[in-house]
Amino acid sequence: MIFNSRRLFLKNSFLSSIVFVTYGSELFGVVTPMQTISLVQRDLFPSTPLFPHVKDINATYCLTKILSHSRVTDEDKAFIKDGVKWLNEEAVTKYKKLYSALSWQQRQETLQDIADTDWGESWIKTIMGYIFEAMLGDPIYGGNKGEIGWKWLNHKSGLPRPKKELL
Repeated sequence: MIFNSRRLFLKNSFLSSIVFVTYGSELFGVVTPMQTISLVQRDLFPSTPLFPHVKDINATYCLTKILSHSRVTDEDKAFIKDGVKWLNEEAVTKYKKLYSALSWQQRQETLQDIADTDWGESWIKTIMGYIFEAMLGDPIYGGNKGEIGWKWLNHKSGLPRPKKELL
């Protein structure tokens, strides 16, 4: 993607920025949204013999690509980034650690805790939606590598398939 201005570049690159996590009135830690989201994706959709792994479907890359698109609103981007901050704040409140430093069990408990809030339920649904989009979309968009999601569902794609990305 070519950025015509610094403002456009900064506006579209917010996911590579950092989130400051506070505890009380003190700075507790700094984390990038995509590091946390990548881990959340693995926690929400763990690899099993029955399911494709989010790494294999390229879910983090797809989310990054989608969120750099001009049709995704600033409010939607801010909600995803704020969700990372709120998730980390919940982890710090409960365990005194950032989400990425928690054990698998602690991360599951933290996700369950935020799922009981309005923002958390909505944020988890949003992240899950992007996982499924990566898994079930046409591989031309960067996800569903080797048609792994389609194979998982025994799906035959419709024809004609896209010849180039429309994003």
